[in-house]
Amino acid sequence: MIQNMPFKEFFTEYGEANLYEIQEVVGKGSYGVVAAAVDTHTGEKVAIKKINDIFEHVCEATRILREIKLLRLLRHQDIVEIKHIMLPPCRREFKDIYVVFELMETDLHHVIKTNDDLTPGHHQFFLYQLLRALKYIHSANVFHRDLKPKNILANADCKLKICDFGLARASFGDAPSAVFWTDYVATRWYRAPELCGSFFSKYTPAIDIWSIGCIFAEMVTGKPLFPGKNVVHQLELITDLLGTPSLEAILRIRNDKARRYLSSMRRKAPIPLSQRFPNVDPLALRLLERLIAFDPKDRPSAEEALADPYFYGLADVEDEPSTQHISKFEFEFERRNLTKEDVRELIYREILEYHPQMLQEYLRGADQIHFMYPSGADQFKQQFFRLEGQVGRTPMRRRYASLPRERVCGLIEEDPDRSDSRSQAVVPVPRPVLQSPRNSLEIKRSEAPKASAKAKGDHKVSCYSARCLLRSDSISASKCIGVQGEDYLCNRLTYGILVNDHPANGSWI
Repeated sequence: MIQNMPFKEFFTEYGEANLYEIQEVVGKGSYGVVAAAVDTHTGEKVAIKKINDIFEHVCEATRILREIKLLRLLRHQDIVEIKHIMLPPCRREFKDIYVVFELMETDLHHVIKTNDDLTPGHHQFFLYQLLRALKYIHSANVFHRDLKPKNILANADCKLKICDFGLARASFGDAPSAVFWTDYVATRWYRAPELCGSFFSKYTPAIDIWSIGCIFAEMVTGKPLFPGKNVVHQLELITDLLGTPSLEAILRIRNDKARRYLSSMRRKAPIPLSQRFPNVDPLALRLLERLIAFDPKDRPSAEEALADPYFYGLADVEDEPSTQHISKFEFEFERRNLTKEDVRELIYREILEYHPQMLQEYLRGADQIHFMYPSGADQFKQQFFRLEGQVGRTPMRRRYASLPRERVCGLIEEDPDRSDSRSQAVVPVPRPVLQSPRNSLEIKRSEAPKASAKAKGDHKVSCYSARCLLRSDSISASKCIGVQGEDYLCNRLTYGILVNDHPANGSWI
């Protein structure tokens, strides 16, 4: 465990430091530091990620901008949540940012590595959560592009949450592929074959489905499925298991070099997965075979995979949420050659989404820099003023310049039968302990509350404050959203994974 860092050293000059009490530093990396902390107003445990010198390299700063924007727009129980971003002391000169996440204890890589007794019930429930998250992400026309066990956070109650959207992209019909894929550097072991050699001219959400299949196989066996040493070795390992691609698949490849390579490859017969994994549930193997099909058109969508017989008694596809496509204006910056100051202003604007009053003042300011594209913040400017009742008057004074969502939104209707993992603090324990989950077939569908609103992606807003009712194509972090029926499956299954001390490799967030 990394030694505790002095409070002042962690927060430097940020004025909101008194909102949080640092408990311990749990990770360090080239990006900066991650600390476990407690919100002094709510008592909630959080993880604070301090990102140092983010504007030293424009490409890295752009990646951070992309991630915090996507995590604001994609709100789902299986995606890590940004709770707050601290306001920088100086708009035009800040170098560090502090992002407050919900606290997660470890990642899936650590769970797989330290627990050799994961049960078929764990495998099923883990895969279900990942596919449920992918259904939501893909419904927004977003590809994650870097799914791997280290980018999936885990808690003691078996909750998984996808994180690290720095390489993710929102897909738009008119987006040139050169812009869309220029910096693709995802981990090779989980990379779909069409990404190994530019095999296909148009990529699809199937690239994420392949990654999920590789992760699922690793959960089952405890070892990576295709640990290639380089691109050629990666393709050899893939074809050793799946066999040589069909002639039809090879003919559809537009890259001449890749087509010649596969055509000249010695013919290989596929190895039955039941032979490679003799002790695995046949239903699980049939789904795995679909997830890692060589040809992307043969892989199921996340929604189709959730309907697989493997999830009988667990998944209700119609109840799993979807969302609207993200507006291309949110990511217009991807088409531009940004300067350091451009990215700084865009990140500052994004931070203000978590500071409603400061955002209002910023939008009224005469000295603001003109942006190269209309931000989502502009789209709800008038609604903000109208709902606040402040048109033509001095803005109402609040006790705090920046308020977390719980305090901005006021009262939230609560279901006493619902256990919301986002508001619970899970206490870490010194060593791994696994409890056998109930078989998912024992779960009666009548016990599970239906989330009819969630099925259509229409999250029910259950707040009394008018500030919660801001409407915009850009989802504001200041909205207060109550989702019915959330987490009931995890609670019903009563899983228990108790993990080791927090890893010191920065895998929290």
